[in-house]
Amino acid sequence: MPDTIALTELPFPLQRRGKVRDVYDLGDALLLVATDRVSAFDVVMPDPIPRKGEVLNLLAAWWFGRISDIVPSHLLSVDPEYILERYPSLAPTETVWARRSTLARKLEPFPVECVVRGYISGSAWKEYREEGTLAGEALPTGLVESAQLGRPIFSPATKAESGHDENITFAEMAAVVGADAAAGLRDASFRIYERGREIAAERDIIIADTKFEFGRDAGGAVFVIDEVLTPDSSRFWPAAEYRAGRGQPSLDKQPLRDYLEGLVGRGEWDRQPPGPDLPDWLVAQTSERYQGVFQRLTGRSLDEVSLSTWGVE
Repeated sequence: MPDTIALTELPFPLQRRGKVRDVYDLGDALLLVATDRVSAFDVVMPDPIPRKGEVLNLLAAWWFGRISDIVPSHLLSVDPEYILERYPSLAPTETVWARRSTLARKLEPFPVECVVRGYISGSAWKEYREEGTLAGEALPTGLVESAQLGRPIFSPATKAESGHDENITFAEMAAVVGADAAAGLRDASFRIYERGREIAAERDIIIADTKFEFGRDAGGAVFVIDEVLTPDSSRFWPAAEYRAGRGQPSLDKQPLRDYLEGLVGRGEWDRQPPGPDLPDWLVAQTSERYQGVFQRLTGRSLDEVSLSTWGVE
């Protein structure tokens, strides 16, 4: 396997190239290839992170299998042998997409991101500190950074292929997708978050916040799509080190964000593309973090994964 994959070129039409995933139209299904690209502040960095795509792809598949009773997912398979059996023309490029790809149902995505926050951190803390609100809606007074909220808050956002996502109110979301769909997506988001939080707590991990995406088929059935409860879509904190009133040690890519914030503070980067070159030590540390949270959650290293049963065990 190559050390890193930052860009793919497969023998099928490229439907879109996102910040991390390259999505190919296979005709009757999609192939979502999780590359090793890493983004921060909505800017893709020039240096890929070894094995990051594998972690995102296989961790999402692991979670899909654990929330299937709440809402079905777009996942058809992550097994390269199964994918090759259906699409043999992918064989010459197998080393590029194997282990980092999901064969997925073709669905119509809802044009919103469904964010659930159990703790106040990141952009939510910034808005609260300045305005006392989250997405324009008032929160209780007296909250401190990283405080656990009395109950999780649903905080939808617009979806942006490039640039910044923007928080919107639930009413604004309902105006986009319809009141019934908005209520259904909110309920599914809360239920997935609670399931994820319970499972992560057994591994001494706090899921502070997370985001989900959903799609629907021609009959209107709703599926969770893209990724779920990964280090790219969630904020993971080690439970043993949690203390309200400050920023938290993290199990995700927070050290990358912190490094970039340092560059911004010194006037060495302006948060605009292109991203700065990353030092080797930071690339290695970030790869270790992705692989570490994978093993902590699943109980297996990447190399112990059996792809023929992964996601359906």
